[in-house]
Amino acid sequence: MTATLPAPERPGATTPAPLAPQARLWPSLAAVYRSQLSRARVARIPLLFVATFQSVGIMILMRGVVDAGPGDEARAVVAGSSVLVVAFVALNLLAQYFGRLRAEGGLDFYATLPVPGAAVALGTAAAYASFTLPGVIVTAVAGCLMYGLPLSGLWLLLAVVPLAGAALAGLGAAVGLLAPRAELATLCGQLGMSAALLLGVLPASRMPEPITWLRDLLPSTYGVEALAQALGPDADWGSVTANLAVCAAAGAVALALATWAYRRAAGR
Repeated sequence: MTATLPAPERPGATTPAPLAPQARLWPSLAAVYRSQLSRARVARIPLLFVATFQSVGIMILMRGVVDAGPGDEARAVVAGSSVLVVAFVALNLLAQYFGRLRAEGGLDFYATLPVPGAAVALGTAAAYASFTLPGVIVTAVAGCLMYGLPLSGLWLLLAVVPLAGAALAGLGAAVGLLAPRAELATLCGQLGMSAALLLGVLPASRMPEPITWLRDLLPSTYGVEALAQALGPDADWGSVTANLAVCAAAGAVALALATWAYRRAAGR
């Protein structure tokens, strides 16, 4: 019987080191969130100023044609203008950011990190949406004082801002990642913000029926409806809860779409 000798190792041959395990989702999400938050901190004040000034200016213009008081029109203007701050940052600017990141090859850096794709998409979206809360509060308080609405219903912003922010940030990230060019991502983000402006500020009763169908497709509409009802004298809290639930479901779908779009763009 002949024994089989092991093959001699080649000079300089090395055994490849095992790859590090991929980080878990929640720690990775927190790390990406803190990183994006610190990077965007420099631009926070200009972003908040522009978004808030734009929404307050719209309320001032609408004050010339909408009477003060607890009517549907006044509550729609205040609620729609408040959520518009979220749309400006979470939808418009996030679409531009991811479109530019994809065009400049910035996704290659994130693709080399041992973090899940969902952490990158969700962490960045959450960081951008976090900037909107101070501007939303300023806009809502100014609108209530301007239109004679009670301030007691503004506590609902604690639910409206994260839910509408998640939905719009998910859409903004998906648009930026799926657009073939950065210029198209910027254009789509601007169009989305314009849709949030035109369809969110005016009450549905003043719109033609085909326009209301488009309004129902915009996820932030349900956050606007919930906030508008909370600003009224006799809020239907069952309807408020239903609108918030729809907004939350739309946000989950939008964030899932953003995660898929990130994986698709990073894998190319």
